[in-house]
Amino acid sequence: MATVTVRDETATGRAIDQWPLTGLPGRISARELVRLRVREEVARFNAGQADVFRGLVRPTDAEATLNGYRVGRGRRLDWERQADAACAAFARNGFVLLVGDRQVEDLNEEIDLFGDPEVAFVRLVPLVGG
Repeated sequence: MATVTVRDETATGRAIDQWPLTGLPGRISARELVRLRVREEVARFNAGQADVFRGLVRPTDAEATLNGYRVGRGRRLDWERQADAACAAFARNGFVLLVGDRQVEDLNEEIDLFGDPEVAFVRLVPLVGG
């Protein structure tokens, strides 16, 4: 089993957050890696019952804040819905997935987690007016 360090970064490469994701198979598709990451972040949010979700994609009916998305105290998120939204966001260039020193272009791409234990998610912000 593999452990990877998941890191959220700004477009300039500044780390925003990072945590270990453990118990992963040595080879995994990018899609499954995204889904497992989202499952973990939703589980942490639901366990803590905070009102701000600091996840990869914005939950439905959530308000964007400086450091996440305000979802309301006591609301539980559905990890599968969030994972589907994350995969859709990847397809429309909502974020970039970097494994080691290379960019993953396709969610069906197989990743060797033993060879590349560093994974970065870089959220992209659309330009105003374009």
